[in-house]
Amino acid sequence: MHYVNLVRPAVRLMKPYTAGTTVQQAKERFGLKNVVKLSSNENPLGPSPRAMAALSDIPNAHVYVDDDHAELRARIAERYGLTKDHVIVGHGSNDVCMMVFKTFVAPGDEVVQADPTFSLFPKDTALFDATAVRVPLRNGVHDLDAMLRAITSKTKLVIICDPNNPTGTRVDAEAFARFVGALPPQIVLLVDQAYREYMPAGSVEGVDFVRTRPATIVTRTMSKLYGLASLRFGYALAEPELIGYLQRVRLPFNVSRPAAMAALAALDDEDFVARTLETNEAGKAYLEREFTRLGLSYFPTAANFFAVHVPVSATIAYEALLERGIVVRSGDGLGLPEYLRITIGTKRENKTLIGVLDTLVAEWTAPRARRLA
Repeated sequence: MHYVNLVRPAVRLMKPYTAGTTVQQAKERFGLKNVVKLSSNENPLGPSPRAMAALSDIPNAHVYVDDDHAELRARIAERYGLTKDHVIVGHGSNDVCMMVFKTFVAPGDEVVQADPTFSLFPKDTALFDATAVRVPLRNGVHDLDAMLRAITSKTKLVIICDPNNPTGTRVDAEAFARFVGALPPQIVLLVDQAYREYMPAGSVEGVDFVRTRPATIVTRTMSKLYGLASLRFGYALAEPELIGYLQRVRLPFNVSRPAAMAALAALDDEDFVARTLETNEAGKAYLEREFTRLGLSYFPTAANFFAVHVPVSATIAYEALLERGIVVRSGDGLGLPEYLRITIGTKRENKTLIGVLDTLVAEWTAPRARRLA
């Protein structure tokens, strides 16, 4: 039987999400003993110790978790001066973003978004038979003026990914405030800030606009800073009325008991958060110096990763690094050809990366140097 005839047209055109290469896959493919994984923007220090301690005893695993998560929502809200009714939780921030699409986006609607940006946004747009209005980045950053010009009477949702994935760039705070002020009030504004905690002082704080602009939704995750990627926990903040509509489409029990326990404990792990941010800042400064020394341009990052331009195709560079035990992400699969997305690792991991790049960059640029001689 040809099942393709049963599948929705939007799904027929899609490709499955492709995750980054795992350490085990790299070891098996090239017979490697040691692999450095810098592909998925995970916390190189591992998970929050307090979160792991909380998971040492998981009571009532046979009983459904309290689906309201009142304590956890209240604790999250407290950090922003809001109430638990301003918070909805999910199986990672991807889950919460999908709730936004389920709640607001109908066939024929337009969704204005950057290009490139997080890959699930255009995919979710297509899944709901809406039109993705993709506005090219300007020097790697959201072109807010062009996004405003792209708005029409059909625009239902505007998405700002800040810092943007895969470029790591942030929008200017004053420019963003002007953008929000010019945005028609009937349009839903989704501000995806999965990497917000890594951003420097003076960056956009999406939650400020939850307080001042109706129809604003901000998403966050605990996969990155807190190291809980495999447990899957994210949340969104918005006005209680909006949260109430999102609750209508949220899958019941979408957050497991272990994820909720770990997230609640991690919120108090201030020492781990401080150590993570210190590690990231030191690694960022080191890699900026080394990329510059190697002649590799990159976008200024406000996150825990870099988008680095390479003198060969992204796939060739990715494969060369992979063969030598360094796992990164090829920009070819992220809408950013000729770039690699590289996570900031530990001091040892960063030095290992640069040691390999020292050799590779010399090989990649040698033919060019000979042509110019």
